[in-house]
Amino acid sequence: MGLNQGTVSSGSGIDVTSVVNQIIDSQRGPEKLWQQQQSNLTSQTNALNSLNSSLTALQTAMQALSDLSGVMTSNTATSSQPGILTATAQSGASSGSHLIVVANLATTSSSYSDAVASPDTPLQTGVVTLQVGTTSTDITVDSTNNTLSGLANSINSQKFGVTASVITDANGARLALVSNTTGVPGDLTVTGNVTGLGFHKSVPGQNASLTIDGVPISSATNTVTGAINGVTLNLVSSAPSTPVQLSVGPNTSAIGTAVSSFIGAYNTVMTKINSQFAVDAATHTAGPLASNAALRSLQSSLLSDVTYAVAENNGLPNLAALGVNMANDGTLKLDDAAFNDALANNFSAVQNFFQGGTNGFGSHFSTDLSALTSPTQGVLNANLTEITNQQKVLTDTISDFEDRLSAREQQLIKQYSAIDAMLRQYPVTLQSINAQLATLQNYQK
Repeated sequence: MGLNQGTVSSGSGIDVTSVVNQIIDSQRGPEKLWQQQQSNLTSQTNALNSLNSSLTALQTAMQALSDLSGVMTSNTATSSQPGILTATAQSGASSGSHLIVVANLATTSSSYSDAVASPDTPLQTGVVTLQVGTTSTDITVDSTNNTLSGLANSINSQKFGVTASVITDANGARLALVSNTTGVPGDLTVTGNVTGLGFHKSVPGQNASLTIDGVPISSATNTVTGAINGVTLNLVSSAPSTPVQLSVGPNTSAIGTAVSSFIGAYNTVMTKINSQFAVDAATHTAGPLASNAALRSLQSSLLSDVTYAVAENNGLPNLAALGVNMANDGTLKLDDAAFNDALANNFSAVQNFFQGGTNGFGSHFSTDLSALTSPTQGVLNANLTEITNQQKVLTDTISDFEDRLSAREQQLIKQYSAIDAMLRQYPVTLQSINAQLATLQNYQK
């Protein structure tokens, strides 16, 4: 019982700490059970949080398909000659094909001056009149700016719609003027000049010229909006003898990506659910949520959601009809050929399936996912709250138990310390008694 080596007569006591620890450890049985329960609850919490995160990702992927301004309503514009023009299409653009011919691009007007010796060569004072489009501006040239550098700084500081710079080469320095506006509205002309400095127009400002389905179009910029509803044309180069085919329609590539993302997010959730029920071959145990009613409820809800059918949807009532098939383990797989066929030949039904009001697949699934992920009512979050409460009860129980053990430990230390002191005193007491007995025996003789 924790006696030190030797005999009692040698004055040995007991190892109080060892004896008390053995007694206390023998009384920790209930606490070890509670700690194991805490560990199990922590494992359940981690698994539920992981599922919740994946469920939120699934909700986001579903929202991308069901959102009335999302990917299902997105359009794309495809040019047969992207070297001549490209285009972008906004939601609401009408599907169709257009034949476009770009006769010429919009140009940016520019002019330059005669050469002088250097940027700081003095010029005659006077007035230079710049006309941009239909607007004329007089620029006074005096002692403060009568050099090319000074004139360029003066023009730029007053924001006339013209950018001025000085260009120097072997012939000397020249003032270059470039309009800030393309096309006819930005056509730049030096209409008045008494400084003796000659100017020459290098590029006239002209509008882009094109035809769309035979209709002539003029544009001051090479970005043409409004000519085709919901479509922006970006003119790249002129090609008056090369017709460009522009096709406008649903962005099937983006839609396919969104559907694949939805399937991936759904499969992630379902795979995590399945892993909880799988029995480990080595430990012969399933996941921490194997017997969790919330997990069963989630699994049942998701399986019901993905098999939901839409009534009267032109032959595409459910995911399977779109080429999204379910495997035996509840995960989904996309048949690309079947899905692309549905997009090409029955797009309105595909769109209606995901966005068809409160009865559409997207709306139904989104509503259910909102309920499942609700912070207060969601099946997983409700279970997490319950587990948190259980954890608190266990923590409080263990804390109270530890307080009682601590008090018991102090009591035992006191008791066994007294016994230890008594045992250590025993040889002295025995020696005194033996001495008294020897004295008594000698007296009797």
